[in-house]
Amino acid sequence: MKTIYGIQYLRAAAALAVVIFHAAEKTGHYFAIGAAGVDVFFVISGFIMWVISDRRPVTPVRFMVDRIRRIVPIYWLAIMVMVAGGIAGLFPNMVLSVKHALASLFFIPMRSPSNGEIWPVLVQGWTLNFEMLFYAVFALSLFLPRNWRLPAIAGLFLLLVLAGSVISFDNALMLTYTRPAILEFVAGMVIGELWLKGRVPSLAPGVALIVCSFGGFALVGLLRLPLDEFTTGPLAVMLVVGVLSVEARGYIRSLQVPNLLGNASYSIYIWHTFAISVAARAASMVGVDAWIAMVASVLCGTMIGIAGYAMLERPLLYRKRMQPAAQSLAG
Repeated sequence: MKTIYGIQYLRAAAALAVVIFHAAEKTGHYFAIGAAGVDVFFVISGFIMWVISDRRPVTPVRFMVDRIRRIVPIYWLAIMVMVAGGIAGLFPNMVLSVKHALASLFFIPMRSPSNGEIWPVLVQGWTLNFEMLFYAVFALSLFLPRNWRLPAIAGLFLLLVLAGSVISFDNALMLTYTRPAILEFVAGMVIGELWLKGRVPSLAPGVALIVCSFGGFALVGLLRLPLDEFTTGPLAVMLVVGVLSVEARGYIRSLQVPNLLGNASYSIYIWHTFAISVAARAASMVGVDAWIAMVASVLCGTMIGIAGYAMLERPLLYRKRMQPAAQSLAG
C-alpha cells in the first residue's frame, strides 16, 4: 500500500501531543488537550484498517495474527518493565496484583489496584484495549461480504454506545466497551470508504476543516472545556478528512523527520512515559526551571520512542514483512 504521508504526519502529531500532555503533567504545566491525540489515533485506525483490507484482502485469522504480532511483543515488554520496576520499588505508588497484570497482558479492562481507574499496568495501554476490541470485531466482519462490513460494525458499536447510555454498568469491561470513543473507529472507516471512492472534499473545504479543527482544539484547551468524545472526537474527524483532502491533491510530500516520527509513533506512545518520569524527576532534583524541565521531558520521551522503534519495532516490522504505511496507534 502506498504511503499516505498526511496520515503519517498526523500519527506523528498525535503521538507528540500525548507526549507533551504527559510531560506537562509531570512538570506542573497544563496541556490536557494533548490527550486528544488518542481520538486522532482512533479515527486513523478505522481509516487504515478499512483501506488496507480493501486493497490487500486478508482472511480474518491472518488479520488478527498480523495485528497481534504488530502490537503485542512491544506492549508486553513494556508491561514487564513496569512490573519489574514496581517489584524493585521504583514506582512507589504502584500496587501490583497478579490478576491485574494478567488482565493488562491480555487487553481485558480492569480497575487498577493502585487508584481504582480502569487502567492497565502501563497506563497508556488503556487505548490498546479499545484497539483490540476494534481489531477483533473487524476480523469477524471479514467473514461478511464487503458491502455488509461497515454497516455491521457501525450497527454493533452504535448498539454498545446506546446500551451504555441507558444502562448504568459497573463492570469495567462494559464501561469501557460502551464508551462513545468506539464510534471514532467507525468514523475512520467511513472516511476510508470515501477515500477509496475519491469523494473527499476539495482543497478549499479541506483546508477549512483543518483550520476549524485546530481552532476547536485550541478553544477546548484554552477554555479548559471537558475533554470527551463529544468534543474532541468530531474535531479529530474534521482534521483527518481535511488532511486527506490536501493529500488527494498532491500537496503533501515526503519529509524525513515527520515520516520517521510517524513510523515511530507506536513506540513513542508506548515508551515515552518512562523517559518523562526520569527526566522530570531529575530536573526537580537539580532545581531546573519548570519550562526547561518540560522541554527536556518531551525530548527525552520522543527520543526513547525513536530508539525503541529503531532497536525493537523496526527489526520486527522487517522480519514480519509489514509495511510502515499500514499502521495506526498500534501500527
